[in-house]
Amino acid sequence: EKYKAGMLARSMAGHDRGKVYVIIDADDAYIYLADGRIRTLDKLKKKKKKHVQLILREYDMTDTTDVKIKRLLKIFNKEEK
Repeated sequence: EKYKAGMLARSMAGHDRGKVYVIIDADDAYIYLADGRIRTLDKLKKKKKKHVQLILREYDMTDTTDVKIKRLLKIFNKEEK
């Protein structure tokens, strides 16, 4: 499966288009995303796989927290600009 926990994904459809998330989990049809702020580990975003674009970066997600996810995405967004 190409959708792995710890990879980054960009939303390509919906009101959150362009936003980058961390993949927390994946099943057959959906992936579950978090950004550490609005979409925390307790309230994951459920999105169809065809509505996201993978970013080929993978991070270790063992004992992760919302703070770690926020920090990781902040660093990624700085590098991207």
